Amino acid sequence: MPAVRPNTAVRATRALQQKSKQSSTTSVRPFSATARALSSHGPQFDPPTGWLFGVKPGEKYQKEGWENSFFYGFCGSIAVAAIAYGFKPDTSIQTWALEEARRRLEAEGILEDPDKKK
Repeated sequence: MPAVRPNTAVRATRALQQKSKQSSTTSVRPFSATARALSSHGPQFDPPTGWLFGVKPGEKYQKEGWENSFFYGFCGSIAVAAIAYGFKPDTSIQTWALEEARRRLEAEGILEDPDKKK
Protein backbone atom coordinates (compact mmCIF):
# COMPACT_ATOMS: atom_id res chain seq x y z
CA MET A 1 0.00 0.00 0.00
CA PRO A 2 1.48 3.39 -0.94
CA ALA A 3 2.29 5.87 1.81
CA VAL A 4 -0.01 8.54 0.30
CA ARG A 5 -3.15 7.46 -1.47
CA PRO A 6 -3.45 9.03 -4.94
CA ASN A 7 -7.06 10.15 -4.43
CA THR A 8 -6.19 11.98 -1.21
CA ALA A 9 -3.22 13.73 -2.79
CA VAL A 10 -5.30 14.86 -5.79
CA ARG A 11 -8.07 16.20 -3.55
CA ALA A 12 -5.59 18.08 -1.37
CA THR A 13 -3.91 19.63 -4.41
CA ARG A 14 -7.26 20.74 -5.90
CA ALA A 15 -8.32 22.25 -2.57
CA LEU A 16 -5.11 24.23 -2.34
CA GLN A 17 -5.48 25.47 -5.91
CA GLN A 18 -9.05 26.61 -5.30
CA LYS A 19 -8.04 28.30 -2.07
CA SER A 20 -5.21 30.18 -3.80
CA LYS A 21 -7.59 31.36 -6.54
CA GLN A 22 -10.02 32.70 -3.95
CA SER A 23 -7.43 34.62 -1.94
CA SER A 24 -4.94 35.85 -4.51
CA THR A 25 -3.75 38.74 -2.30
CA THR A 26 -2.17 36.50 0.35
CA SER A 27 0.58 33.94 -0.17
CA VAL A 28 -0.22 30.26 0.29
CA ARG A 29 1.70 28.40 2.93
CA PRO A 30 0.08 24.98 3.18
CA PHE A 31 2.43 23.52 5.82
CA SER A 32 2.57 26.47 8.19
CA ALA A 33 0.06 28.13 10.47
CA THR A 34 2.05 31.35 10.81
CA ALA A 35 2.51 34.16 8.37
CA ARG A 36 5.77 34.43 6.49
CA ALA A 37 8.25 36.64 8.32
CA LEU A 38 11.21 38.27 6.67
CA SER A 39 14.52 37.46 8.34
CA SER A 40 16.24 40.69 7.47
CA HIS A 41 16.78 43.25 10.21
CA GLY A 42 17.95 45.98 7.92
CA PRO A 43 21.16 46.62 6.05
CA GLN A 44 24.14 44.94 7.68
CA PHE A 45 26.77 45.98 5.13
CA ASP A 46 29.44 48.44 6.18
CA PRO A 47 30.96 50.01 3.10
CA PRO A 48 34.75 49.71 2.90
CA THR A 49 36.70 52.75 4.05
CA GLY A 50 40.06 51.70 2.64
CA TRP A 51 41.87 51.90 5.98
CA LEU A 52 43.23 48.87 7.81
CA PHE A 53 40.98 48.17 10.84
CA GLY A 54 39.30 51.52 10.18
CA VAL A 55 42.29 53.51 11.51
CA LYS A 56 43.53 56.27 9.25
CA PRO A 57 47.29 56.70 8.81
CA GLY A 58 48.78 59.04 11.39
CA GLU A 59 46.07 58.36 13.99
CA LYS A 60 46.90 56.33 17.09
CA TYR A 61 44.76 53.25 17.70
CA GLN A 62 42.82 53.45 20.96
CA LYS A 63 42.42 50.12 22.68
CA GLU A 64 39.07 49.08 24.05
CA GLY A 65 38.72 48.08 27.70
CA TRP A 66 38.53 44.33 27.14
CA GLU A 67 41.58 43.95 24.90
CA ASN A 68 44.31 43.93 27.59
CA SER A 69 42.51 41.49 29.87
CA PHE A 70 41.76 39.19 26.94
CA PHE A 71 45.38 39.24 25.71
CA TYR A 72 46.97 38.59 29.12
CA GLY A 73 44.33 36.05 30.11
CA PHE A 74 44.68 34.11 26.86
CA CYS A 75 48.49 34.13 26.81
CA GLY A 76 48.66 33.37 30.55
CA SER A 77 46.35 30.39 30.23
CA ILE A 78 48.44 29.00 27.35
CA ALA A 79 51.61 29.39 29.46
CA VAL A 80 50.00 27.63 32.45
CA ALA A 81 48.76 24.82 30.19
CA ALA A 82 52.25 24.35 28.69
CA ILE A 83 53.86 24.15 32.15
CA ALA A 84 51.18 21.74 33.39
CA TYR A 85 51.68 19.54 30.31
CA GLY A 86 55.40 19.39 31.01
CA PHE A 87 54.81 18.09 34.55
CA LYS A 88 52.05 15.66 33.57
CA PRO A 89 52.68 12.15 34.94
CA ASP A 90 53.55 9.39 32.47
CA THR A 91 50.56 7.05 32.36
CA SER A 92 51.33 5.17 29.15
CA ILE A 93 50.93 1.41 29.03
CA GLN A 94 54.52 0.99 27.77
CA THR A 95 55.98 2.67 30.86
CA TRP A 96 53.82 0.56 33.17
CA ALA A 97 54.75 -2.67 31.34
CA LEU A 98 58.47 -1.85 31.54
CA GLU A 99 58.29 -1.17 35.28
CA GLU A 100 56.20 -4.31 35.88
CA ALA A 101 58.64 -6.48 33.91
CA ARG A 102 61.59 -5.00 35.85
CA ARG A 103 59.85 -5.71 39.19
CA ARG A 104 59.11 -9.32 38.23
CA LEU A 105 62.64 -9.95 36.98
CA GLU A 106 64.06 -8.48 40.21
CA ALA A 107 61.70 -10.66 42.26
CA GLU A 108 62.87 -13.81 40.43
CA GLY A 109 66.53 -12.83 40.86
CA ILE A 110 67.25 -12.58 37.12
CA LEU A 111 67.87 -8.85 37.27
CA GLU A 112 69.74 -7.11 40.08
CA ASP A 113 68.05 -4.40 42.10
CA PRO A 114 69.60 -1.03 41.00
CA ASP A 115 68.96 0.51 44.46
CA LYS A 116 70.78 -2.28 46.31
CA LYS A 117 74.27 -1.27 47.53
CA LYS A 118 77.08 -3.81 47.23
